[in-house]
Amino acid sequence: MRRENRSNHQEKSKAIWYGAFVIVGITAIIVIALLVVYGGNHKGTKEDFSAAKLTELVPNQVDNEADNQTAQTSSSLGKNVIQANEMKNEINENTSFHISSNTSSNQQVNTTTTNAKENTVKTKEKTKKSENKTEKQENKTEDPVFTKPVDGEEMREYAQDKLVYSETLKEWMTHPGIDLKAEKTSVVKAAADGKVIAIKNDPRYGLTVVIEHQNQFKTVYANLLTAEFVTEGEEVKSGQTIGTVGNTAIFEIADEAHLHFEILKNDENVDPNIYIAQ
Repeated sequence: MRRENRSNHQEKSKAIWYGAFVIVGITAIIVIALLVVYGGNHKGTKEDFSAAKLTELVPNQVDNEADNQTAQTSSSLGKNVIQANEMKNEINENTSFHISSNTSSNQQVNTTTTNAKENTVKTKEKTKKSENKTEKQENKTEDPVFTKPVDGEEMREYAQDKLVYSETLKEWMTHPGIDLKAEKTSVVKAAADGKVIAIKNDPRYGLTVVIEHQNQFKTVYANLLTAEFVTEGEEVKSGQTIGTVGNTAIFEIADEAHLHFEILKNDENVDPNIYIAQ
């Protein structure tokens, strides 16, 4: 913009000076003609157009024309400057408006994006919690219902928090299970569905079978005569034969024939009578 204004100013200045030279030339010719025509007839009159007076008039006229041109040029330049300033202000206003609009739009977009991300995270967390809750509910199973493994009365109770007298050891001691009286070779049955995880000769309780059930339960069948009806790793059903009653428990050898029966929850002994269905 400044280069265009400077170029216009230079062109107008050249035009002014060119016009001034033309006016001077024309005026000089007119002066010479007047001197030749009226020189002899009007000597000494008030309207004497002497060379000196014409010379004074011509420069004044030239100066007036130059001043007029200069004023016009200055006015034009002033108008151009004012227009340039107005255009600059308008551009600044438009730029500020667009910047403000863009900033506001970006803030709105950022806010919307942030809210969307937060909602997505919350939705995922809720979904995950719901899935975990559902999974826990699906994984949660009911405790097994146990039945008596042999038909017979209880001859020694569960006593983990107190002492009972042992006829074999002749002393008071704890008893982690119950002793169910039964004739020798009586059939021993699985108390619930499960898997045989051990068949062993225990140094205290003799020939023993251990079955694992759901929800971290285990049952122990000891003082057996035989355990040839099942094998380790075998899946058994409630009421299925697993062995016969014997008299192989060293700690209880002085007692009558019976089945030593235990129930464990998370590998801790519990009272079988609480879990055996009546």
